[in-house]
Amino acid sequence: MANHTYSDTGGAENVPPAIVLNHISKSFGAVQANRDIHLDVAAGTIHGIVGENGAGKSTLVSILYGFYTADQGEIEIFGQPVTLRSTADAIASGIGMVHQHFMLVPNFTVLENIILGHEGADSLSAGLEKATSRLQEIADKYGLQVDLHATVQDLAVGLQQRVEILKALYRGAKILILDEPTGVLTPQETEQLFEILKALRAQGVTILLITHKLKEIMAVTDNVSVMRSGEMVAHLDTADTSAEKLAELMVGRPVLLAVGYEGRQAGDICLQVNGLCLRDESGKTCLHDICFEVRRGEIFGIAGVSGNGQSELLEVLAGITAPQEGRIQIGTAEISAKTPLSPAGIKELGVAHIPEDRHAMGLVLPFSAAESAMLGYEERGTATGSSVFLSPEATTRHCQKLMTDFDIRPADPRLKSNLFSGGNQQKIVVAREISAQPDILLVGQPTRGVDIGAIEFIHKQLLGLRDRGCAVILVSVELDEILTLSDRIMVMNAGQNMGILKRQEADIQKIGRMMAGIEHHAPSQVPA
Repeated sequence: MANHTYSDTGGAENVPPAIVLNHISKSFGAVQANRDIHLDVAAGTIHGIVGENGAGKSTLVSILYGFYTADQGEIEIFGQPVTLRSTADAIASGIGMVHQHFMLVPNFTVLENIILGHEGADSLSAGLEKATSRLQEIADKYGLQVDLHATVQDLAVGLQQRVEILKALYRGAKILILDEPTGVLTPQETEQLFEILKALRAQGVTILLITHKLKEIMAVTDNVSVMRSGEMVAHLDTADTSAEKLAELMVGRPVLLAVGYEGRQAGDICLQVNGLCLRDESGKTCLHDICFEVRRGEIFGIAGVSGNGQSELLEVLAGITAPQEGRIQIGTAEISAKTPLSPAGIKELGVAHIPEDRHAMGLVLPFSAAESAMLGYEERGTATGSSVFLSPEATTRHCQKLMTDFDIRPADPRLKSNLFSGGNQQKIVVAREISAQPDILLVGQPTRGVDIGAIEFIHKQLLGLRDRGCAVILVSVELDEILTLSDRIMVMNAGQNMGILKRQEADIQKIGRMMAGIEHHAPSQVPA
């Protein structure tokens, strides 16, 4: 692709591209992360890069920002060859980066964070005064207003991201790389970010947007490049493509982006939570007076920006953390601070758990797939009734069946768990928990770090489990996933239940306001 002009984005004709990458390759041992990459990014445009996990996106932008040095290839910035051996080299070349996890000092002010390491004067007071004036000019020019004297930890996440953008512009960025920028934002904050990006583009700033959210690519980019298996496979004008076409290019086959949802009549209540409270070791409230109920044959989605109590709630429900106040009723069993149950005890009640972090809690990475496929269910044995301790052959047969049923690749039960891709590791965990035929399934971030093809498969499995009468409690920061799968949706903010919506009541704007804590909705109960 060599589109060096841009007519509707505020730029001029015949200017050199902002970025040119030629023959970029990078290996880590035997793994070829990038192979002969070519990329042109026109100045003053928003250019998206999409690809499955492991496609090489992160490695490529890390090379562009000086984290890694390419094994071979050349880089040009605004027509000039550059050598980028460090982030300092990248910043000096006019490149800034907003990371998915912000690089800010929480107890510093906005101003202190922005000038840290770039005070620009002999004394701190003189540097602060000079920076304040310059930052006000930048904020006015790009619509990036934020209180420079506010402490960062007191700001909403969307404003913290704005601070990161301001910091990059203050340091002279003409090219801005954004890595998964909406993962921690509410829908309203995402819309505000897009308006900021469009304003930056109108002023001639070039944006490189790395995201797995194809709707966002379609909404805000001018051009998009697709990576697969470390190679660039397509460069497209966004107006000439579609989310479905991009997904097919990413995976190499047609992909169903939205599984077919059909409503069902929910059954009896199988889990009740009343007055659940939890504080961490510092005394900070993680959960406050959480109340809800779940019925058989429904998917109960829990939405919220990451860090608002969803993870803690799942851990309490799974028996990993004991409740400090309130109670949980599962069938006839009551769980409270006085009568806690271990994870094994919770499993005995017919509850399975797909944890948020498959590496920390879902797998033992040095174990074989056959061993990982039995974790937590050793005493029950395999589907044939054989104990793992008495019949290792049975565990291998059990895992082989799961690999066939759940399309786990490579289909080798002897292969160590750490040698599978992230998506196939997730499938091992999903297969293990679903094959236990639970009455209740707790699911945390089921498609985090999972490729588009595997997302389609996992969604179908969850809906199929619901249709067989299982109650599914689904925690996800992906709002599209919650809206696609859930029969009812509880929204959390700051450890509190902001309300429960029926599927037909839910829309992105309403959920976004609840996620931000500015709207509360009375719980919608499922009719008995």
